[in-house]
Amino acid sequence: MDDVLLKELRKAVGRDNVLDTTVDLQTYEYDAWGERSLPRAVVFLHSTAEVAAVVKILVRAGVPFVPRGFGTGVSGGALALDGAVVLQLGRMNEILEIDLPNLCVVVQPGVFNWDVSMVLAPYGYYFAPDPASLKASSIGGNIAENAGGPHCFKYGVTTNHVLGLELVLPDGEVVWVGGKNAECPGLDLTGIFVGSEGTLGIATAAILRILKKPETIRTMLGVFASVEDAGAVVSAIVAAGLVPATLEMMDRRTIAAVEDALACGYPRDAGAILLIEIDGLRDGIDDMTEQIAVICRAHGALEVRVAKDEAERATLWRGRQGTFPAITRLAPNYMSLDGTVPRTMLPETLRRVEALAESYGLPVYSVLHAGDGNLHPCFLYDGAKPGEKEKAEAAGTEVLRICAELGGTVSGEHGIGVEKLAAMPLVFSEDDLRAQWFVKDAFDPRGLCNPGKLLPAVGGSPVAASIPDGPGVPTAAGALNGAGASGGKEAWDV
Repeated sequence: MDDVLLKELRKAVGRDNVLDTTVDLQTYEYDAWGERSLPRAVVFLHSTAEVAAVVKILVRAGVPFVPRGFGTGVSGGALALDGAVVLQLGRMNEILEIDLPNLCVVVQPGVFNWDVSMVLAPYGYYFAPDPASLKASSIGGNIAENAGGPHCFKYGVTTNHVLGLELVLPDGEVVWVGGKNAECPGLDLTGIFVGSEGTLGIATAAILRILKKPETIRTMLGVFASVEDAGAVVSAIVAAGLVPATLEMMDRRTIAAVEDALACGYPRDAGAILLIEIDGLRDGIDDMTEQIAVICRAHGALEVRVAKDEAERATLWRGRQGTFPAITRLAPNYMSLDGTVPRTMLPETLRRVEALAESYGLPVYSVLHAGDGNLHPCFLYDGAKPGEKEKAEAAGTEVLRICAELGGTVSGEHGIGVEKLAAMPLVFSEDDLRAQWFVKDAFDPRGLCNPGKLLPAVGGSPVAASIPDGPGVPTAAGALNGAGASGGKEAWDV
């Protein structure tokens, strides 16, 4: 790295907060997608003022930069392409304000998702978005990817719970968008920023909506002979006007993997299970539980079980939250997708994914946020065997194509990042993508803020010089270096 620039960065944040040796940079050359790209430097930041100062230094030098939290993203969104400098925000981890009268908290981006709810618990409140990585992923990353989770069927994804943001724009200017008021005049810049994957600026504080903890919770396990039967139940529950907090599904292979690893009491002979959770007021919850049980039985449920106490409920959820660690212990590498389809298309999608996996000779394990049609087929392979990685990548591309053909989309919660750039035209026309580039260009006309992510090049739009050829396919021409296909995608994020 240029000595003058290095000296300027260290002057801004302190010598110990700037890393530039290869051995240090290697820690930050990958996220949980697994591919690698060595950053030019890593800068640890502690305040909005430091973020703004560092961004201005880098902009003057024409050096790209990428904001990074704890690296649990699974689409390459935190990779430092084109010699970018990593802006490490994990040390900005304070909860700045708890405002119960206005039902919100103000936090810095490095606060873990789980910690927000833990701090609020003594007051009887919580933060609803709950990606499976909630104990390891930060609020800044959740905002960047518009994270979901099992409870998003009822409560919505991150964007539904972000009221306002403090932003450092790509030129170093500091602005606030949104606020504690539910309705703010002007353009909805908060909505534009959430889910922009760090390409429009850097969130340095967030005002989050909080909810009162429900009076009571019921957790149910529905056991079915096939994924078709389980999928039909999901549609029937929604069609009946019932809104459980969660509707999670696992197929037979996943059930076996979870039982082998965690022994949570899932029936090994089931073709699929549904984990259904209901929450709300005590009055009426027993009636809703019984209504859902009746629907399950009417669609061929082999068993419907209601957790008798908190211990049994925790055991059932331990299996769901441990799904991907249980699966990925079975092979050296894996590829997991997060396409989404209309929930009525889930049985057809799963049939086609199963046939696809058979045609490629790859085992596939599927777990789903079935309530909102978000499926996670996981292909296992051995990257040390010639051609295996390429087969998994090709299968992943086809899964996304299937989702698009059935009226869905290519990402339900993991984001586009680098991984799915080539899949964007499956769901967006060139004009659609050009309209999104107008927004990117307005915020970041020099293209220095997390370049090469989210938006593929169209009609001369600026983009990183080297981007992947398809979903899950490593970049050619060196935008990623040392691509290892390590199978390191973070299981917690699904």
